[in-house]
Amino acid sequence: MPPRNADDVSAGDASSQATTVATGRDTHGVLNCHPSTSSKAQTPNPFTIGIAEDRNKRWRRTMEDSHAFVYGFGGVQGQGFFGIFDGHAGKHAADWCGKHFHETLLDTLVDYSDRPVPDLFNYTFHSVDQKLGELAQSEGTSSGCTAVTVFLRLEDEEGKPLHYPESGGVLPHSKKGSSAGSVAEGSKSGSVSPSSANKKEEESKGGLLGWARRIRQSSSGAAQAAERDGAASANETSVAASGKSSSDVAGSDAKQDGLKAESQPRRVLYTANVGDARAVLCRSGKALRLTYDHKGSDAQEAKRITDAGGFVMNNRVNGVLAVTRSLGDQAMKEFVVGSPYTTETCLSDEDKFLIVACDGLWDVIDDQDAVDLVADIQDPQEAAEKLLAHALGSFSTDNTSVMVVRFASGSASLPSACAAAVAADQSVSGSTSGSTLQGEDERTDSVPVADGVGAAAHDTQEAANISSGPDLGVEPASSVDSAASAAAAPAA
Repeated sequence: MPPRNADDVSAGDASSQATTVATGRDTHGVLNCHPSTSSKAQTPNPFTIGIAEDRNKRWRRTMEDSHAFVYGFGGVQGQGFFGIFDGHAGKHAADWCGKHFHETLLDTLVDYSDRPVPDLFNYTFHSVDQKLGELAQSEGTSSGCTAVTVFLRLEDEEGKPLHYPESGGVLPHSKKGSSAGSVAEGSKSGSVSPSSANKKEEESKGGLLGWARRIRQSSSGAAQAAERDGAASANETSVAASGKSSSDVAGSDAKQDGLKAESQPRRVLYTANVGDARAVLCRSGKALRLTYDHKGSDAQEAKRITDAGGFVMNNRVNGVLAVTRSLGDQAMKEFVVGSPYTTETCLSDEDKFLIVACDGLWDVIDDQDAVDLVADIQDPQEAAEKLLAHALGSFSTDNTSVMVVRFASGSASLPSACAAAVAADQSVSGSTSGSTLQGEDERTDSVPVADGVGAAAHDTQEAANISSGPDLGVEPASSVDSAASAAAAPAA
């Protein structure tokens, strides 16, 4: 089932950007644009995307979901952005996010390139939340939406962007600025800043992960300084031995134009969500949930709300809203916060595809069954349509949006090929990292673990080929408590 176009939806429906197909392999970072399948490019696309959605007219009068995907995110071949936004109480929040969330993320990556991506996702969510509040006030609306967003970035072995590290791994002129409502620029005039956003997170977390992050930064900072000194010394020796001047070497490096040389590239999947939309990764045939369901039925979320002065009745915040975190919903912002749950996952050839969907799907199928249903379907569009049909056939009562991202076979080696392709494109044109994986039923089996905290948990994650790093979005209290228990375990 093809996605809806903006021209054929009713006034009450959210409208995603119309899906288009590029004339060649390069989509130039255009929203909801697929690369041409007829292109005879030497380098295959490292992933392909399918999207299927339905209003579910038996139960819903309007469609309040939207979606977004970008190939070559930030002007870098091999990177991507994927998102599903499930609206409620109106279309406005989901509609805006579907068209502009990725622009706000680009702005944030460029403006704060030295910050970890989980930090930047956290900041982006707060910025978008504030922007939606401003729009709600000016337009007299009160809608909100859940959100699941994914950023696939190419990185070197140190977790630094493989391309354009000075601008967060995206082309500096990828920044959208005014077209996205200039959310990031507004932060500089006092709206929201990373430091203020992180301060709110620290207060809610009791400082545990902030303490762990400081340990990690202090230790990794010294190690990186030593590596830089060693690399500089080795480079000087190499220049002297080659008989080339330092200016010749500098000129050669400049030709890379943002591409880091001699790095072993890797693909890192960053996710962030609020509410009950999910991202589920198929790894070796097993379903690994990369998100957290923020619902009124969650004991830790309910405690957070009651501690803030609200209440949960019939698993709904103040008896009204079933999700405990969202974007928008300004009338309930004191309790329904916009702080995301974030994860960071290094991909390997064992990772076959990713399902990104709203609760219209997950209400009627569990993670593993969804993975099993489409495991043998190579075409992501066909897979997305099959999942959608299953949801409707299983009497889902909600709008349903399903996105499937299929990773190319042997794609672990593709970052190098993409790097070469980007360098070649730039030469012609003259233009210029720990994972938290939740099983479907046992959510406390794996928790955010910062380096220096919870060695046993970190070793377990490494055995699953997952690198560990700080997760700085507000976590459900169960995750924070589990991290604290892991930190205390060695002492016990």
